[in-house]
Amino acid sequence: MARIITRFEIYLVNLDPTIGHEIKKVRPAVVVSPDELNRQLATVLIAPLTSTIRNYPFRPTVNINGVKGQIVLDQIRAIDKARLYSLMGMLSESVQEEVLIVLGELFSA
Repeated sequence: MARIITRFEIYLVNLDPTIGHEIKKVRPAVVVSPDELNRQLATVLIAPLTSTIRNYPFRPTVNINGVKGQIVLDQIRAIDKARLYSLMGMLSESVQEEVLIVLGELFSA
């Protein structure tokens, strides 16, 4: 039975191959697609995490397993679920709320 992917779970993912300034390599990423999409499709929308801290209001800061980083919401991408290697955890409720606020601001008219 296939694992059910849930919004705001953090997975180790393989983002290669990439082009130009796209975030690359195997790294943690947060699932940002709604659960309804995650149940129906073979792909998920993810936002990669980076340990490079920038003063950007659209990159929420997180601490995952003792490592401080940011969720790179400006590089959301669709990936096949086969790129999800291992479950690393789940965002806290406060960070989940911040992600939803930032996504709303990024995609509002």
